[in-house]
Amino acid sequence: MNQRYDVVIVGGGMVGATIACALADSDLSIAVIEQQHPPAFSPEQPHDLRVSALSLASERILRHVGAWQGIESRRLCPYRRMRVWEASDKRGATEFDAARIGHPYLGNIVENRVIQLALLDRVREIKNVDLICPARITSIDYSPGASIVQLENGQEIVGRLLIAADGGRSRVRDAVGIGTHKWDYDQYALVASVKTGYEQQDITWQQFTPTGPLAFLPLSGSCASLVWYNTPNEVRRLMELPEARFMAELRETFPSRLGPIPELLERGFFPLQRQHAQRYVAEGVALAGDAAHMIHPLAGQGVNIGLLDAAVLAEELLKAVAAGEPVESLLVLERYEERRRRHNLMMMQTMDAFYRMFSNQVGPLKLVRNLGLGLAGRLPFAKDRVMRFAMGLEGDLPAMAQ
Repeated sequence: MNQRYDVVIVGGGMVGATIACALADSDLSIAVIEQQHPPAFSPEQPHDLRVSALSLASERILRHVGAWQGIESRRLCPYRRMRVWEASDKRGATEFDAARIGHPYLGNIVENRVIQLALLDRVREIKNVDLICPARITSIDYSPGASIVQLENGQEIVGRLLIAADGGRSRVRDAVGIGTHKWDYDQYALVASVKTGYEQQDITWQQFTPTGPLAFLPLSGSCASLVWYNTPNEVRRLMELPEARFMAELRETFPSRLGPIPELLERGFFPLQRQHAQRYVAEGVALAGDAAHMIHPLAGQGVNIGLLDAAVLAEELLKAVAAGEPVESLLVLERYEERRRRHNLMMMQTMDAFYRMFSNQVGPLKLVRNLGLGLAGRLPFAKDRVMRFAMGLEGDLPAMAQ
């Protein structure tokens, strides 16, 4: 059976579903193809390992597309303060407080599954969007203006515009023949969901150590997500430890401000990799989110820049529809790439610079980074810019993020 759409979005995760929601009630017919439904949510369930620090810009996008209420009705944890320090620096930490720039909070820590569930709830309400899920793709035949996605059940989904929102190992990107520049950081992130000895906290913090950062992300209730960056071999060793020994090492390694950790809920790990598509667009195709770029999670910006991709792409497509331009036109899609590629590249280079700066123990570099943290904390203008950066309020923002 052959079904034709103006826009076919491969991937119904956070980015793909946001694009679909942002195109709601337009004259475009849209299909979202997603491999599987995320598990249903219950407030009694422990927190998932995969969480995101959503910026204010991301919150605005999700509010605009009608998904924020679904997030709030499940669970989230706003954070007002952000604290960073060097383990060897005895002069103290640099703290950023949203109250300084007139905001009640800097952002929200939300489980990725909660975000996706809220978005898919909204997708199902939209008349011009068909959600095809669960669906397994067997092949993708790229043809500008008439690409065909073949499903395992025999369905053929044909789209004038094909949007790749299918992650870092994008099948759409491969089918189109768009290459990537990538390299490994030779570093893994071990993530542990834990119960703490405190009530819900409003601060996220990061301590820089010779082996990699140690990060604390507050979750709702008395729970938290801890991120322990280290070498692949060390992370594998930690993952293989019995729970009691692992917890002993965690308590010994993390700073004392972590406080008591009475219970480990779950632990897991993932490798860190940088990847950037050589192009974001071709005639009849656009890449967004991890299909276009993957960055170091040091500042937690991966999902945020993916949601900005989604908002800008939708904005440019709606402008094209209003102007009578075909959405599959390369001229239309290049406007999206021009707005996003430069911003994403700057973000990637900033994260790379942070990674190199804070993973290097050479004396002059240690001095520079300690001075940098100190200045960021002491100069009001610098402090305000750092907070605006963390809140996603810098750069060429789409209307729905303003």
